Amino acid sequence: MERRTIGAGALGVGAVGLGCMPMSWAYTGSQQRGEDSMRTVRAALDEGSSLLDTADMYGPFTNELLIGRVLKERRAEAFVSTKCGLLVGEQHIVANGRPGYVKRACDASLRRLQTDTIDLYQLHRADPEVPVEETWGAMADLVTAGKVRALGLCAVGARASRRAGAGVGLHDATIRQLERVQQVFPVAAVQAELSVWSQEALDSLLPWCAARGVGLLAAMPLGNGFLTGTLTPGQGFEPDDVRARHPRFTAEMMAANQPLVVGLRRIAERHDATPAQVALAWVLAQGPQVVPVPGAKRERWARENAGAAGVRLTPEDLAVIAALPPARGSWD
Repeated sequence: MERRTIGAGALGVGAVGLGCMPMSWAYTGSQQRGEDSMRTVRAALDEGSSLLDTADMYGPFTNELLIGRVLKERRAEAFVSTKCGLLVGEQHIVANGRPGYVKRACDASLRRLQTDTIDLYQLHRADPEVPVEETWGAMADLVTAGKVRALGLCAVGARASRRAGAGVGLHDATIRQLERVQQVFPVAAVQAELSVWSQEALDSLLPWCAARGVGLLAAMPLGNGFLTGTLTPGQGFEPDDVRARHPRFTAEMMAANQPLVVGLRRIAERHDATPAQVALAWVLAQGPQVVPVPGAKRERWARENAGAAGVRLTPEDLAVIAALPPARGSWD
């Protein structure tokens, strides 16, 4: 697989990563057998998808434990990305950016992952009660201590920007935070949603990253599975699946957004590919520092996603995708 570099430190990763969250969190059947998930992770590594993206909150904790079982066998092949900063309670998820907690969380992640070093340690969300510079400073100390190689930030301000309404860029708050933490320690990567049906990161966030040599990890590049073309409008989702409460996954909105899947499928036929692979190839085409991180629970999906690295979209293909109607339905 083609390799890409993220951050000024030129961290090398496979062009398509593996989002490990669906194995333990947020989707129907996430708590699948550990052996099934381990096969998925091994398959991704076999295909060159070296970036394994997890977080301590997924499960919580069970996702890191799962990844750790594979890392014990194949650490040299993997680029480990995990996150801190969110605590899962019985009723709510809350942010915790206190420096002492961040350092304890890192040590706990290292134990669960069965590794001495985390390649990319990301701040999942900023704590409104703690200046982000203090949180970032504690994370920088982890780099100095040799426990972490590089630091990343999730698009922490996107939801707040959406609520602010018209005239406010979706990622304005994220960029403000990036500017603040960049004064403390370099940002190697930003993780933000980017897909054919969610392109807001192209407006300001990706240009910000490109100008500074910061990698962009494209989260949800398959639109929570919609862009794979395998979901049927009106099929319904189990209560534990995040899509059951997502406005774009009502029967009406899934039907309204079918033209996106139809367009991807037509391009896929020309490339002997799948709609999912075309959707990922589009993300890859947005810049050399962009690495899509599609989630996958099954081995066959991990292998299919990895195959997107070999799909080369033509200028005509990209023009067809650019002409597709924007996705309908609220995103929050």
